[in-house]
Formats: sequence, structure tokens, C-alpha cells
Amino acid sequence: MKQNYTAVIKQQGDWWIGWVEEVPGVNCQEASREELLKSLRLTLEEALEMNRAEARLAAGPGFEELLIAA
Repeated sequence: MKQNYTAVIKQQGDWWIGWVEEVPGVNCQEASREELLKSLRLTLEEALEMNRAEARLAAGPGFEELLIAA
């Protein structure tokens, strides 16, 4: 299932800075808008995979995964 996330971006001086609203800690800074969006996508993917791994480790053996919608 593909999820959608919201990037909040702005140019500040010579840099583009941005955050992903839904995932704390996902923020980047790049020299161009295109580079920023690419970095945000990569950082988001890495953060989600790390969160998944941590959740599975915390659950231990015998866990169940269910899709939920907000």
C-alpha cells in the first residue's frame, strides 16, 4: 500500500529546507528544490524502515501486523 506524506518546504537564502509533517525527525537541507525533494523521499523511506524494524523488535515473537487507516 502506497502512503502519501506532506512535505513542507521553503527556500531560505541559498538553501532549500524541508520537513515531512507526519514523521518527526525527517528534515533535510539542499541547494536546490529538486535535490531537497529527493533527499526528503530517501530520508522518509529510511525512517519508516527503521521504525518498522524497531516496532517488530519491540513486539518480539508471535506478533501480528494489521493495516489501519486514520
